Amino acid sequence: MTITLELPASKSSFNPKDIIAARVAEEVRSGMLVNLGIGLPSRVAGFLAGVEDVFFQAENGVIGLGARPPEGMEDPFLTDAGGGFVSAVPGAASIDSAISFALIRGGHLDMTVLGGLEVDSDGRLANWTVPGKMVPGMGGAMDLVAGARRVVVAMTHTAKGKPKIKETCSLPLTALRRVDLIVTEMAVIEPSDAGLILREVGPGQTVETVLAATDASLLIDEEPPEMSLRLLPIGIAKESPAP
Repeated sequence: MTITLELPASKSSFNPKDIIAARVAEEVRSGMLVNLGIGLPSRVAGFLAGVEDVFFQAENGVIGLGARPPEGMEDPFLTDAGGGFVSAVPGAASIDSAISFALIRGGHLDMTVLGGLEVDSDGRLANWTVPGKMVPGMGGAMDLVAGARRVVVAMTHTAKGKPKIKETCSLPLTALRRVDLIVTEMAVIEPSDAGLILREVGPGQTVETVLAATDASLLIDEEPPEMSLRLLPIGIAKESPAP
């Protein structure tokens, strides 16, 4: 059973990646089939509260992965796409790569949650070429952006103080499709035909601080509320491997 802790008055004291994962979890609905990408997105499985019958999929061949198991209970044959230890929920199944990608490419995923290096002003994601590191390829990212019904980007708002939401991506795009939602520790942003819309601000943030940390222009129709965060689990996220 997951132990939960109600948010204190100062939610900004939580790890930014935990805030992001908890907010993305608010987008998950009962009955969904959801893909979780490597790194930060894998934390989302540990932040569900009151949502049932959700099956998380990883392209390495798991349907029904759960949160990271307690220390000493890890199964070396049960991991997410990034090699991190996970648990399995009742009804989980292992599948081969062909079936895994048939689900992705066939449009059967309700949602995918992907990490991001950059997102441009049109809402297009760049997440597979890491500067200064050898990356063998984009893995399943291109297929996921093209094939999932809904694409949510979960990433920190800046990298070493530099904005990751940019007017134009400096890195190669993962796909031409516009993503559906961007969640950072500072904001929830919805790409649209008109541009990037600031929907919510993060704990302890203001519109001004979000604008100052964002290179791309943001549309603001009305004063955005603080992002909705119901519960943050403790114990699981702290043990999750760093992205």
